[in-house]
Amino acid sequence: MGLIDFILNLACLLLWLNWRSMRFDPLGQRTPATLIGTLRRAEPRRLRHWHLLAAIGGLLLLRAGFYWQIGSASKPVWAGTLDLGIIAPAFLSNSFGRMCLFSVYSFGLMLAVFYLWLLLLSILAGPEPVHGLVRMQLGYMDRWPRWLKFFLPLAGGTLLWGLLSWPFPWLHPQPAMSTAQHLQEALLIGLGSYLVWKFLIGALLALHLLNSYVYFGKHPFWDYVSATAQTLLQPLKKIPLRAGRVDFAPVVGMVLVFLLAGLAERGLTFIYRRMSV
Repeated sequence: MGLIDFILNLACLLLWLNWRSMRFDPLGQRTPATLIGTLRRAEPRRLRHWHLLAAIGGLLLLRAGFYWQIGSASKPVWAGTLDLGIIAPAFLSNSFGRMCLFSVYSFGLMLAVFYLWLLLLSILAGPEPVHGLVRMQLGYMDRWPRWLKFFLPLAGGTLLWGLLSWPFPWLHPQPAMSTAQHLQEALLIGLGSYLVWKFLIGALLALHLLNSYVYFGKHPFWDYVSATAQTLLQPLKKIPLRAGRVDFAPVVGMVLVFLLAGLAERGLTFIYRRMSV
């Protein structure tokens, strides 16, 4: 079920990206009457913005019904989970309503992770033309100051979890949390949202290391990877990590990132458990 859920989330994400990029299609914009005779599509345009959004909604609804039918028939009853770091809320599949909620939240989690990665790329501000793809998805947010974009995961994660966690007492009946505890939980979720950056940072540093020793040709993608990796490795510049032609900075960077992220996750989990006592 986990693999199916990931594949369907990925399909919804691709539909979302197509929806976001449709407004940049020059042939998809309204054409002045004087140009109609000179600029036409070979075939009439039938796909509209709302079609993609409807496809996402339909896919989320259909898979909710699939999870409900298949999961509730299994022994024991299958439960979908959301990995939020410090907590992993479960959704039992014996209720169609719960599965609808899980289907939406599961896709929302993948979408949030994807945009957190885009936000990090926006902060790093790599070279064009690859960065134009980041700007296309983030829109005006890409022009915000770096300090504001860096603060956004904390503020956005805290606010979103505070709003979206309201159905959880219905899903998991338990002693009600006080308002202060609920705010603390939302704040920890917001802080934990930074931890998803470790995967993107690790991938960028690994690709940079690979490109340093294997020639893949001249391509803007590899220039972008190299530039963003060099920005990430800037704090290690003063440390002698090169031995001859071998540069250990990317390896040290990956180790430090995952080590610090692991320690931070343990710290947040410890705080959450102490808070819940």
